[in-house]
Amino acid sequence: MENRGVLIGSIVFVFGSFILLIVGLVYESYKAKQMRELAMSIQTESRPVASLPVAHDFSMYKTRIGDEGREMVQVPAGPFTMGSNDGDPDEAPERQVFLKGFFIDRNEVTQDEYLRFAKMTKRAFPRIEVFEDDQSKVLKPELAAMSVSWDDAVAYCKWAGKRLPTEAEWEKAGRGEGQRKYPWGDKFINSVANVDGPEDGYKYLAPPGSFEAGRSPYGLHDMTGNVAEWVADTYDEHYYKKAGFRDPKGPDEGDLKVVRGGSWRETAQNARLSKRFAAKHWRNDITIGIRCASDLEPSGDTAGQ
Repeated sequence: MENRGVLIGSIVFVFGSFILLIVGLVYESYKAKQMRELAMSIQTESRPVASLPVAHDFSMYKTRIGDEGREMVQVPAGPFTMGSNDGDPDEAPERQVFLKGFFIDRNEVTQDEYLRFAKMTKRAFPRIEVFEDDQSKVLKPELAAMSVSWDDAVAYCKWAGKRLPTEAEWEKAGRGEGQRKYPWGDKFINSVANVDGPEDGYKYLAPPGSFEAGRSPYGLHDMTGNVAEWVADTYDEHYYKKAGFRDPKGPDEGDLKVVRGGSWRETAQNARLSKRFAAKHWRNDITIGIRCASDLEPSGDTAGQ
């Protein structure tokens, strides 16, 4: 009788353990299904992310260090496509332009670098006139220099033994010889340039060189976004219709100067490489900065100075 009770108890224990095992498996299966559904929901609700540009080897392009210690990249002589027939009226006509070789800064000038120039030349430090947030968020040594006028930019480049790039030089340095809209290609990618919106990880300015995948065909950083950049040329909305084929330098006279590259406040449409902006030479705000250029060999040519 006692043995029979032990047997029944063993059967009940085994059966109960089996039931618990089945319940556990069913529960784990349910949890796995819930996790799959959650993952699918997140994937469906997330904004599709374009594939990043393929990394390139830029070592083929010669470099040199400017008088102020900043790296420059050589853009070789040759033709490239300037302008756009699909953009604003002042970007047309799209045409072939031939440029002699030149050097141009790999990165935008930082605030620390500009302040060194200002201290050595006893020039006034940049001032922020209008900004909707705490100014300390954009006043940092490692961030791009901004709130500089065209005259300030010319003076900085001259101090560094350089000059401002011409509008044509700037566009070739960002675009290469093809017809790409952005430094990396024709489609805008949120994560490789600092423009308006939080997708790139920066609300305001970014340290120059933060977007490795957004480099131009010659290896330059931030040719789209971050800060827009002064170039040497005087602005004329009809200049492309009458500009020469070789080394155009813009009109001889005019009240406005050209700004290129868009900024952290611009949309992707306004950050295209062919997009042109016009501004008074004395304008200074937190969207415009500096990138310098120089001839391959020292000469008396000082465009923009």
